[in-house]
This record gives sequence, structure tokens and C-alpha cells, in this order.
Amino acid sequence: MPSRILAVGTRGATVARTGRRPGRTQTREEILTAARNQFAARGYTATTIRGIAAEAGVNPALVHHFFGSKDQIFVAALNLPFNPATLVTTVLDGPRERIGERIVRLFLRLWGDPATRTPFFALVRSVSSNEEVAAQLRQFMENAVLAKVADALDLPPLRLTGAVSQMVGLVMVRYVIGAEPLASATEDEVVALVAPVLQHYFTPA
Repeated sequence: MPSRILAVGTRGATVARTGRRPGRTQTREEILTAARNQFAARGYTATTIRGIAAEAGVNPALVHHFFGSKDQIFVAALNLPFNPATLVTTVLDGPRERIGERIVRLFLRLWGDPATRTPFFALVRSVSSNEEVAAQLRQFMENAVLAKVADALDLPPLRLTGAVSQMVGLVMVRYVIGAEPLASATEDEVVALVAPVLQHYFTPA
């Protein structure tokens, strides 16, 4: 992950520039740079689309045009291998009694795909060694994922963070450490082993 994500922007522009922009690609990159600066300086929660637009010198509507919501620009700015907000859909779209299975299969699919596994490894290294990146990701997860799931299922946040810790542990042992026999177990074997434990967190006490 590029270290410039932690650089704090120093431009003082507060009014969007007018006139023809240099080009779609350059404009998009300028917005991403401004977003990285804003997230680094203010954190996920305090950063706004308007603030990103002001630093990039564009209209807020252009930020929405390129990226949509603040969640989506955060994913792009940190170059996350997938949108963690997908977890919300995975958890809520289907029978409650099978939430554990759906989450385990999602994680196994994402980490089992080389196209997303390599960026995941980079993300693990970043959050493990850089508190600023960890804080940004933590705020995003709390606001964009955990709070929404907690409200929808009427669950205490502690139970959800417990579920997260379960999945982080699985990923570390199976993919990062590569401990056997878990590392070479089939998807169905891992689901049978872990899903019932994970389901416990989503079952009202």
C-alpha cells in the first residue's frame, strides 16, 4: 500500500476550480490523492465528500460521479481487495441460521483467489505495522459494517467483534501461517468446523 496514504494535504483550496479538467484519469487520481490525505488527517468518520472535493479542487458531484459514496471512495483510496460493506449483504441476505456458513464461505473464496489474496497480505502487513492505516480501517469497519449489522440483527457490538476475531484467526492460521491440517482442508471441511462456532455469535443469547 502506498505510503502517501498517510500524507496530510497542505493545499488550502476551499473553492472548486472552474474550467476544463485535464482529463478523466488525472482527475480521478487527484480525487484519490485528496481522499487519502483527508482520511489520513481526519480519519474515516470525520472525512466528508465535500472536504475531499475541496482539497481536490472539484465539485462534490464529481466525487460522487467517480466513486459514489464515501464508503466506496475509502475502498478505492486504500486499495482494498474487496469492499468490506459486502459483508453486510452476506450477513443479512439469507436465513439467519445460516449466517455463519455464508461468512465462512465468503472468506474462503476471497482468500482462496490469488487475485485478492495478494492484496489481502499487503493489507495485513499495513494494518499490523501502521497505526494510522489500522485506525482508518477500524473506523470504516465500525461505521460501514458492524454498526449496520448490529442494528439490523439487534445484536450487541461485542458479539460482532467476537465474530470478526474468529474469522481473523481462521485467516491467520490457514493462509498466513499455513498451519496443517487446516491449511489443506477442503472448503466444506472448514465450513463444517468453523461455521457452527461463528453462528453462535449471531444467535441471540
